[in-house]
Amino acid sequence: MKNLPIGIQSFEKLRDERRLYVDKTEIIYRMVSEGSVYFLSRPRRFGKSLLISTLDALFSGRKELFAGLYIYDKWDWSKSHPVIRIDWTAVKHGTPEEIERSLSFRLKRLAREYEITLFSEYASDCFSELIEELHRKTGEKAVVLIDEYERRYWM
Repeated sequence: MKNLPIGIQSFEKLRDERRLYVDKTEIIYRMVSEGSVYFLSRPRRFGKSLLISTLDALFSGRKELFAGLYIYDKWDWSKSHPVIRIDWTAVKHGTPEEIERSLSFRLKRLAREYEITLFSEYASDCFSELIEELHRKTGEKAVVLIDEYERRYWM
């Protein structure tokens, strides 16, 4: 029997450690094939972060992680998409100014991972600049994944 994935929010870690995984990739396949924007509001500890991690691996083209799962032979692995993944738990949120600086910093750091330099100062401008530059560089649409959005950050 496989070990339970208690507390594991990383799809890669879950698969690498051969933990128990209930294959939800059929639902994920339908979701990404039939829709474009989703807002998932679920209680804490309901697998939102694991879903975000799974989508990140899928759009990044991490085919090896999906071996034996429903989506493995249905997904077009010949192309991948740039992924912008924002985890709000990592963004400082004490004041509006802290949010602005922290988010701008994180977007610029992500841009560097793709070897892109952002020139905008404000987070909203960095965000749109990053999407445009990723598309220009890769020719593919960027996938935006946002995790841990909670109202308390915007008080």
